Amino acid sequence: MTDTADQQRPENAGGDRMTAGRPKGSMALALALGTAGGLLFAWAKLPLPWMMGAMVATTIASVAGANIRVDYRLRTVMIAILGIMLGSAFQPSLIDRIGEWTITIAGLLVYAIVAGSLCTWYFRKAAGYDAVTSYFASSPGGLNEMVIVGREMGGDDRIIALTHSARILLVVMTLPFLFQLFTDYTPAAGLLPRGGSIDMPLLDWAILAGCGVVGAIVAKRLRIPAAVLIGPMLLSAGIHVAGVTQATPPSLLVAIAQVVMGTGIGCRFAGTAVRDIVKVVGVSIGSTVILLVLGVLFGFALQQITDVPWFVLVLAYAPGGLAEMSLVALALGRDVAFVATHHIFRIGFIVILAPLAFRIMRRTGRV
Repeated sequence: MTDTADQQRPENAGGDRMTAGRPKGSMALALALGTAGGLLFAWAKLPLPWMMGAMVATTIASVAGANIRVDYRLRTVMIAILGIMLGSAFQPSLIDRIGEWTITIAGLLVYAIVAGSLCTWYFRKAAGYDAVTSYFASSPGGLNEMVIVGREMGGDDRIIALTHSARILLVVMTLPFLFQLFTDYTPAAGLLPRGGSIDMPLLDWAILAGCGVVGAIVAKRLRIPAAVLIGPMLLSAGIHVAGVTQATPPSLLVAIAQVVMGTGIGCRFAGTAVRDIVKVVGVSIGSTVILLVLGVLFGFALQQITDVPWFVLVLAYAPGGLAEMSLVALALGRDVAFVATHHIFRIGFIVILAPLAFRIMRRTGRV
């Protein structure tokens, strides 16, 4: 989801790339709208209210023509906080379970190939996109990388970016409500998400902050995709699995981070003509159906040969963004470690293999 500040911003972060070439919009208005949306969704007891409410409110405002934005530096800090939060869901018992995930991770690679192939065909037939644009718009992950490589290969980078943004928006908007309909999930009581206490010991504050800063720096140096998210998450996971601390970021801070992330997603559509948004989102609904139906089929199939429930597998496979889907898993009370680990592998598969596969196909004359 997938890099940090400019070329390494997370897939889920929302981006300034979509607003390049126009005057900077109002961040205060964007955050006010996002907070209002979060409050409304929390009051209505809807799933994952702070992120989804902010996302819906700012998407509507963007489509209506509001000139809004979220500065990437603020997103960077908040995404690191969410990484720390997600890492805290990893527990010492995880070590005994990792070996059981081999089959589902292998299945994820097959899912990514099948999903990408079907969506490429769909975009060619339904939208009339050229081969390059269809290929990089259909890769289920790695927004920034797919935009950059797709542009270098001759694709339409604006369509690729809008399509990936629509994918994330539609998947995140759909899954929590489907789970509410078809599983025993009910939104948690209370206004704020689950989290730690604001008055935790200073040592715990220092440990968590260190996970964020050190994790992000090391991940950037190693050129890990979604470095600002994955670095803090992995370091936080290691600290929690080792039993160094059981502290988690405070609930209020997590809610603020979710508002910023949801607002960033909505702001991706700011400055784009309504007709372009309607066209791309309309086409993306079809590709999202393909991705989710395929995810459900894989979930039911793999449930037969593993002990993992189908709905957890759907969360692990659905390409709605690493942070977003991990947060959905957290909100639904599902296996966050399992879901997050699979999305890290998904991003790695796509970022490494998708450009390589395209270059091979181009050399062999298949595209």
